[in-house]
Amino acid sequence: MGDITVKRLEGLRHKLKQKGIDAALVAKKENVTYMSGFNGGDSYLIITMEEAFLITDSRYVQQAAVQAPMYKVTRYQGSVADALGDMVKKAGAASVGFEEGYLTYQAYNEFKARLGAEKFLPMGGAIEELRLVKDREEIEIIKRAVKIADDAFSHILGLIKPGTAEIEIAAELEFHMKKNGAKGPSFETIVASGQRGSMPHGVASDKKVQMGEAITMDYGAIYMDYCSDMTRTVFLGTPDDELRKIYEVVLKAQSQALNGAREGLTGKEVDSIARDIIKDAGFDRFFGHGLGHGVGLEIHEEPRLSVSGERRLENGMVATVEPGIYVEGLGGVRIEDMIVINGGSPLVLTESPKELIII
Repeated sequence: MGDITVKRLEGLRHKLKQKGIDAALVAKKENVTYMSGFNGGDSYLIITMEEAFLITDSRYVQQAAVQAPMYKVTRYQGSVADALGDMVKKAGAASVGFEEGYLTYQAYNEFKARLGAEKFLPMGGAIEELRLVKDREEIEIIKRAVKIADDAFSHILGLIKPGTAEIEIAAELEFHMKKNGAKGPSFETIVASGQRGSMPHGVASDKKVQMGEAITMDYGAIYMDYCSDMTRTVFLGTPDDELRKIYEVVLKAQSQALNGAREGLTGKEVDSIARDIIKDAGFDRFFGHGLGHGVGLEIHEEPRLSVSGERRLENGMVATVEPGIYVEGLGGVRIEDMIVINGGSPLVLTESPKELIII
């Protein structure tokens, strides 16, 4: 982790220098973990051009010392803003950058008043920009998070039967992932069956699954702080003709968008591959969300694969590809894989089968 931390510190310092900022105040948990390796709570970083400080309370001092050896770990008591202000003063930083997309207005005012810097400036997502392209170690960790979710899918197929509640399916998925090394689920598990499948984010309810219904399961695992995300729609008994047609359209859209996700395209361009197929099939008004999103320390991050995705894809970016069709009163279908942008042919991480599955 030491070499990686050094590289990340160098990358951030370069960005700060470009922006004319002497030091960075890092408060967002995912950014603290990315920059230092520490994954505990109630912690802040002060990163100057020469030094790196991690400040936390007594609960996490020992953990921080082990996980963040490149940082000078300091315990604070009382006001964290005053303690950070002391560090900024000792460092002689005239300008301090902050995470404008994270700090609340109250926190912004408190830090601005107490840090003692002449200027308190937005960093413009400097750390998030560094996080965009995953390094080899990050990709290996994400692969493991994906594998844990894949294994849970294989496991759940043998347990779904008429009368099983959606919430039971969700609990079993999460339990299986934790048994296999997950820290927990990446987000609240979605299990939407029958007519509830028309809700793209229909989290598991006490509804019981019935014969002839589609069951959409969208879930993921957190492993070593990194997330995975996958969706599969299966059928309990033979689906009707309309649901079968919808499944075939979504599968075609997902497969072609997956194969078309290549370096240099914008997220908007990849989104249009799937969207055009769904439109040509007459279902365009039933696909309202974006095609996909970046995944890493957060379940939703850049790049965005959507109608507003202007960022160009670069090798090493990790994203989902997840088109869906949702028809109120009938149900819905979504299929989702995770990929790594890899030149002209993406590396597909999710391995669970996508052919129509009838339980």
